[in-house]
Amino acid sequence: MGRFSQTVGRKGSKKWIQRLINKKTELINSQIRKNLGLLENEEICWLSPLEEDDYAEYRDQAFIDKLGVKLDKVSLEDFWPKGGPQWDALGRSGSSKLFLVEAKSHIQELVSSIQAEDKDSLRKICKSLEETKSFLNSKAEIDWSSRFYQYTNRLAHLYLLRELNQLPAYLVFVYFINDKKMNGPRTVDEWKGAIKLLHSYLGIGRHKLQKFMTEVFIDVKNLEV
Repeated sequence: MGRFSQTVGRKGSKKWIQRLINKKTELINSQIRKNLGLLENEEICWLSPLEEDDYAEYRDQAFIDKLGVKLDKVSLEDFWPKGGPQWDALGRSGSSKLFLVEAKSHIQELVSSIQAEDKDSLRKICKSLEETKSFLNSKAEIDWSSRFYQYTNRLAHLYLLRELNQLPAYLVFVYFINDKKMNGPRTVDEWKGAIKLLHSYLGIGRHKLQKFMTEVFIDVKNLEV
């Protein structure tokens, strides 16, 4: 179905993204507007994970439907098999800009590898990852389905929406600071060091999708109840 109800987050990025989206949206909205050069009065309506919607997270066609758009040029089905990214948050602005959010509270969360086993699914994923990699002009001789797969598949979906379907989509990475229970980074610089290594490994510096992506750093001290 693509809609997944969630329990109330008790720790880590699940806890903090729920609080951020439901209690302190201006903390993320102000950084998004500033980083992406949006108007100060650009309102962002967060569609998930909302308390009144069982903190549900969305994936596959359900996340496209939640954003209220259609992929008229290249369909999600043709680009990616079922079981794609489950977005930590989804938003839409008053001017119809689309925001796809991935949240992390500790550096180990950056590391992930592909879990799909079906041969057709693997073939489709690898084809789309290679297409994205080529579009971003990465020269790295590594497999984008390993090591930092969660990051690369998010890039691929931004490519699908923004480049292939010409939709006003943006990819937002939220990095939480001072999550002591998860032994997360205490400073922005710690996160930036890890992100720099990730980019270097993937072979992406300045690229064609860069201006449609941003990193938001949120101190969990500002989300404590």
